[in-house]
Amino acid sequence: MKRMYSLIAAAILLVVFTSARAQESWSLQKCIDYALQNNIQIKQQSLNSDYYNNQLNQAKFNRLPNLNMGMQNSTSFGRSLGPDNTYLDMNSNSTYGNLNSNITIWNGFTLTNAIKVADMDLRASLQDMQKAKDDMMLNIAASYLEILFADELLTVSEDLKKITQLQLDRTTKLVEAGSLAKGSLLEIEAQFAREELNVVDAQNRLQLAYLGIYQLLEVPSTESFKIEKPNLPEIGANLTMLNSMDVFKNAVQLRPSVKGAEFKLESARNQLLIAKGNLLPSLTFGVNYNNNYNYLINNIYTNIAFGEQLKSHQRYGFGVNLNIPIFNHYQAKTGVSNAQIQLENSELQLQNTKNLLRKEIEQAYTNALAAFKRYVANQKTVIASKEAFRYTEEKFNVGMINSVEYNQSKNNLSKTQSDLLQAKYEYIFRTKILDFYNGIPIQL
Repeated sequence: MKRMYSLIAAAILLVVFTSARAQESWSLQKCIDYALQNNIQIKQQSLNSDYYNNQLNQAKFNRLPNLNMGMQNSTSFGRSLGPDNTYLDMNSNSTYGNLNSNITIWNGFTLTNAIKVADMDLRASLQDMQKAKDDMMLNIAASYLEILFADELLTVSEDLKKITQLQLDRTTKLVEAGSLAKGSLLEIEAQFAREELNVVDAQNRLQLAYLGIYQLLEVPSTESFKIEKPNLPEIGANLTMLNSMDVFKNAVQLRPSVKGAEFKLESARNQLLIAKGNLLPSLTFGVNYNNNYNYLINNIYTNIAFGEQLKSHQRYGFGVNLNIPIFNHYQAKTGVSNAQIQLENSELQLQNTKNLLRKEIEQAYTNALAAFKRYVANQKTVIASKEAFRYTEEKFNVGMINSVEYNQSKNNLSKTQSDLLQAKYEYIFRTKILDFYNGIPIQL
């Protein structure tokens, strides 16, 4: 019954993957391009950059003079002082209007430094968006390689199952002929059942690997696709494996995380200058124009014409305003202190970003080197295991060993092949990370 369930599960997975393989094939570059265009986090980073671009434009517009217009209308009833200096019942409607404009002549360079702050913030946001794209590309590359690894692992499992199937058929015939005890057949059947399960596990792993990249790309599983199988690079000493510090020196100049931290540091420096500028006097120049119109309602006096009132009531002027901060509850001084703290924090953040980058590169370098060593060692182990299994199979066929020893030898071969594949893809991924830090695009 267990074997039947395994066969049913394998058949279902086979149908799923056959359907997936009927879909369009996606290369690594296509997966990356799709993610960069459709990923929600990257879109949010793009909107964040648009926001900072608006902030920069506003900082530039703040240097321009302003222009404001105001109007007020009021109606009054009751006694009021008339033209002949006597109080009378007078109802009136009055309309007032004014127009004014002001421009900052000097304010401690805060406007200029505000533009620099906004510019640095915009540049930092663009680097944050690029970092989000870089992280996405690395994640997609990891998922892509996981699919390739799972696919090869499935092939190994299927090949081992085919070998066991041949032995199962042969042993069945020998048992039926009376040449072998039924216990040998039971051992082979148990081994075959385990390898069927291994195939199902490998198929499940492949399916989960595909699901991982679907979710990473925000693609529904109903719109499944298969990936293209590229010609993987030869496993050998990579140039980036020569010295991790050389990779770090290049990465410091290239990586958006470092550039973004540098822009944020420069922004903090200009914010400190703005805070200091608030301690200085400011000088503004302004012009204004005022006018009004009065209308007497049901009164003994004759209303003056609208145009004549506008001519006689108009007032205009201009002037300068000097503001000297003397004491404002230490707000400006506190602002300078907080800006200095923020500057020091930005310096630490930049150093921390560089330290994290160095650690990531060192970790990738160490993992790649270890994977390369494991790959070389496993290559020899696989060759030896294949030869050992071939020899064991020959002895098993002539009855010199039992099925337990035969199965043990085949399990050893399966493990060494799996270890070799793991080391292979671990090495490829880590070297791709190092290349990426070196400014080399991710390609397979």
